[in-house]
Amino acid sequence: MRRRERKSRKLRGWRTHSWGRVGQHRSRGQRGGGGRVGLLKHKKSLLLKLTNGELYPLIGKHGFYRPSREVKAINVGDLSALADSLIRKGLIKEEGGRYVIDLTQLGYGKLLGEGRLTRPIVVKVKAASAKAIRTVKEAGGEVLITQ
Repeated sequence: MRRRERKSRKLRGWRTHSWGRVGQHRSRGQRGGGGRVGLLKHKKSLLLKLTNGELYPLIGKHGFYRPSREVKAINVGDLSALADSLIRKGLIKEEGGRYVIDLTQLGYGKLLGEGRLTRPIVVKVKAASAKAIRTVKEAGGEVLITQ
């Protein structure tokens, strides 16, 4: 019995079905570049479709993010322990019965009020909380805000 051939014999290759080399219709293939490549070139119609006819909303840089600035802070209680170690190392001076600590030289930007002070200390720092200033004054010290 003779087999009837397919009705449509157009483009019916036995291996690739007219897709050329084997890799051209398999896997990811050639899709015109990854990401936003070619949005103003060969993918312009896609851009217009996605943006309702506006050409440039997806292209270029938009806005500005201020670089974050971290201020290293230290508590008054930690300052007391730090003062002990700095006295042993001989890194701070004593003036009029009070030790003078420059926190900006030690890399700190702000003094916070958690903890207690056991001795009078003069602290030089860029910023300090109200509670920190009160705690240092109660111990007989002083906070000098510098720029």
